[in-house]
Amino acid sequence: MSDATPLFWRDARMPHVELRRVEDGRRVGYAPHSHTQWSLGAITAGESLFQYRDDRYSIQAGTLVMMNPDWVHACNPADTRPWSYLMLYVDTAWLTRLRFDAGLLATPRWQDIATAVIRERHWFEGYCRMAACLLNASRNLLDKQTAVVEYLAALMHELAGQPVQPPTPIPAILQELAAYLDSQAAKEISLDDLCQRSGYSPGHLIRAFKQHFGLTPHAYLINRRIQLGQRELKGGKPIAEAALSAGFSDQPHFQRTFKRLVAATPSQYRQSSREQ
Repeated sequence: MSDATPLFWRDARMPHVELRRVEDGRRVGYAPHSHTQWSLGAITAGESLFQYRDDRYSIQAGTLVMMNPDWVHACNPADTRPWSYLMLYVDTAWLTRLRFDAGLLATPRWQDIATAVIRERHWFEGYCRMAACLLNASRNLLDKQTAVVEYLAALMHELAGQPVQPPTPIPAILQELAAYLDSQAAKEISLDDLCQRSGYSPGHLIRAFKQHFGLTPHAYLINRRIQLGQRELKGGKPIAEAALSAGFSDQPHFQRTFKRLVAATPSQYRQSSREQ
């Protein structure tokens, strides 16, 4: 495996976490996208540019970045300078329960975290130790589970009391449209259909949807389709079947779109460092 090839670590016994490692990110480029999981990354070498909703950060080795579920973001190399990183994807429901059980949430409902960047060295070093534990085949399951829970519990305590400023309320009709796109992501959906459901004109609909969700309805739908594809690939489905299940009419289109949003090919993503 070359330094430019991403490595994905997964373990079916720990379905709530997934780790990605990239050693040479110069050719890794992301289009704006979001994840259903909460994500925590560590820049391990070089520097990059982190776009997070309307904010932009210049980040260097030793920095942590975090992304709330469904918040649009992109992290790309600064010019063509080398950089490498680790990225941990954590199931939102699992992390919500961890925070609730620790007394950090009043109810077992997800609450966004205000912090986007952490530059304190000890948090970075702790992250790297946790990642090394996950990637080490000789470490047993209990060891890995303990490393994840201890680190994330400590970090959640550190970040407690920093709730995000209440977001601009999303109109109910736009929430309904987003839910419709979620439920019908693998099907063909037209702008005419969305306009009819909302009563908005095409231009108004696209502007309003992007204002509240960070993506146009089309980009939102494609993002959801790629998330469906990731789920299918993790389940072991062949790439062609995953493409069809995610709503793509042909495999090449799926592969091109997948690489643009995930910065890895479907084959690279399907092959994890641990096969169950």
